[in-house]
Amino acid sequence: MHVSITRLFLIILGSMAHCWSIAQAPARALRLDAAVELARGQSISAKQAATQKETAYWRWRSYQSDFKPQLSLSGSLPSFTRSFVEVTQPDGNIAFLPVSFNNSSLNLELSQRISRTGGTVFVQKQLQRFDNFIQNSTLYNGVPFAIGIQQPLSQFNAWKWDKQTEPLQYNESQQQYLENMELVALDATVYYFNLLIAQVNLQIAQTNLSSSDTLYKIANQKLALGKISQNDLLQLQLGVLNAQKDFASANQAAEVAQLQLKTHLSYRGDEKLALEVPTPGPAFAVDATKASQEALNNRADAIAFKRRLLEASRELNRAKSDNGFNATLSAAFGLSNRGNQPLDIYQKPQDREFIQLEFSVPLMDWGRSRSRTATAKANLQLTQQTVEQDRMSFEQEVFTQVTLMGMLQQQVSLNARADQIAAERFKIAQDRFLLSDLSITDLSIAIQEKDRAKRDYILALRDYWRAYYTLRLLTLYDFEQNKKIQ
Repeated sequence: MHVSITRLFLIILGSMAHCWSIAQAPARALRLDAAVELARGQSISAKQAATQKETAYWRWRSYQSDFKPQLSLSGSLPSFTRSFVEVTQPDGNIAFLPVSFNNSSLNLELSQRISRTGGTVFVQKQLQRFDNFIQNSTLYNGVPFAIGIQQPLSQFNAWKWDKQTEPLQYNESQQQYLENMELVALDATVYYFNLLIAQVNLQIAQTNLSSSDTLYKIANQKLALGKISQNDLLQLQLGVLNAQKDFASANQAAEVAQLQLKTHLSYRGDEKLALEVPTPGPAFAVDATKASQEALNNRADAIAFKRRLLEASRELNRAKSDNGFNATLSAAFGLSNRGNQPLDIYQKPQDREFIQLEFSVPLMDWGRSRSRTATAKANLQLTQQTVEQDRMSFEQEVFTQVTLMGMLQQQVSLNARADQIAAERFKIAQDRFLLSDLSITDLSIAIQEKDRAKRDYILALRDYWRAYYTLRLLTLYDFEQNKKIQ
């Protein structure tokens, strides 16, 4: 009779293996490192990060060009007028006389900003032509050479502050790109393990379904031999039904996780992704002090701390400078002349001087300037406090992640050993049940412990690799290779 039961067991296992091979569709094997590289190379998130980096680069180039000499050509050509104009006569009467003329001009100017003072110096050349079509005459007026300056006095100098904040902002964007790419890797790891856990759950559910079905069929044989009770048989039948429900639920979860991973990777293939269980990963020591220092040296947030303080100081300076008194000094010196021909303006030109001081002074502003300055001071103080708090949270986050990394390395090792022991125990329990040496309750406990140990091991791997990429993200430092992330 024992031989007949063994034979039935082998037949059922053979049919199970056949069904398993039929159910598996063509799939592409994928490792964690390959998934991360796919995400970095072709995901929408990676492309967005590259676009943001390029945008920041061209913004930086545009800023730099503002402080280089600017050569411009301006003018009005032609500038024709035909009309009647009002002309007051010697006797006081008004006559409307016809006019028909062209008054064209060209101005060639080379200018340079002065960031330290906020002014602009320029060198220019002008040429003007006036055609009177009624009198059939032509006159030229020109400035062969002129040099001048336009200098605001006691006003806010935005260019001076831009010299300090813009380089920080550009460096911040470069480091932000590295962080974004590490975030892409971290997200890929999350989606990878979501699918891996779903596939492991599906595999467990399918194995349990096959096992439950096998045990139920063997139990029917045992019932006929009087070796188990009807209650035990019903319990196994209920186990089959529960296994069928678990399999359907796990299959649905795996399909959803499959779609999410493919979407994140921008993967266009129709085949299924069959994920490999990653290795526990490299074991390396991480010094918390070094990690904190690397984070302060490399992270975009660390650069942003300096930028935010500078921007708050800039607004205070703006409030103090914009106190209502505004003055601008404009001065120019050059040569000018006129004539009937264009070259006449170069013949013995006369001096041309221009100086002007424009100003406005508020006589009463009802404390507006003082209120703006007080507000800017309060905002600077608030920014200093906020940055200090953010800096502390920043360092604490790095320290916590370093501590977690060390704990998870040990946790993976313990769960791997527990998974191995639980699998061996289930094999022994299954063999004992076939020999009628173990109760259904003990067998169910062995199955549950096996499944839990397998899930716990995969979850421990997930937590480790998430912590691994999170530490890279927080420090922009590769502690495995002992070098900065570039």
